[in-house]
Amino acid sequence: MSDDKLVSCINDFKKSLNGQTIKIHNNDYATVALRIGIFRRNLGTAAAISTSIVFQDDKKVIVKAEVFIDDKLVSTGIAEEIRAASRINQTSATENAETSAVGRALALLGLTNDRIASAEEVSAAIVQQDKQLTSALTELDKVSHLGSYKSWLTNNQKLMQTVKVNNPVAYNEFLEKFNKIKFKLETNGVIKNG
Repeated sequence: MSDDKLVSCINDFKKSLNGQTIKIHNNDYATVALRIGIFRRNLGTAAAISTSIVFQDDKKVIVKAEVFIDDKLVSTGIAEEIRAASRINQTSATENAETSAVGRALALLGLTNDRIASAEEVSAAIVQQDKQLTSALTELDKVSHLGSYKSWLTNNQKLMQTVKVNNPVAYNEFLEKFNKIKFKLETNGVIKNG
């Protein structure tokens, strides 16, 4: 393997970060998609990423990613996802673990802005730790009339705005859950186009 290919790829990654990262708690994080895109752009068919399931059961899945350049193993990454950790993980824990493992392998290869974790990994961890979001969604699911829905919106407006600004990836996941509950409330006649 020519070291020049990898060095060129890492340099391109560093140059491409401006405006392409996601800010979470005043730190910039690269997405896995950005890492993969720059890796492929620079190395094309000389690059290969292989993933395998190391372990899986009804509670968790562990995935390993291996990165090859010119058929030589140059980096690995491993990730674990707990199936009950989120609604998305209930159906897509394997996919999320694979994405995280690939992102970690590419970061360990050098495609990093001094943060090994990807934006997706950090956001997932924050969402899991943030009891306020979970509590707010639980409260929303119990809304029984339009007045309580409006009260819920007023009470949680600041929380939603804070998450939207500080953690856009987590906000998108929150918004997805919010919209499902809101649709259920509309379907059940609790709110009308609220």
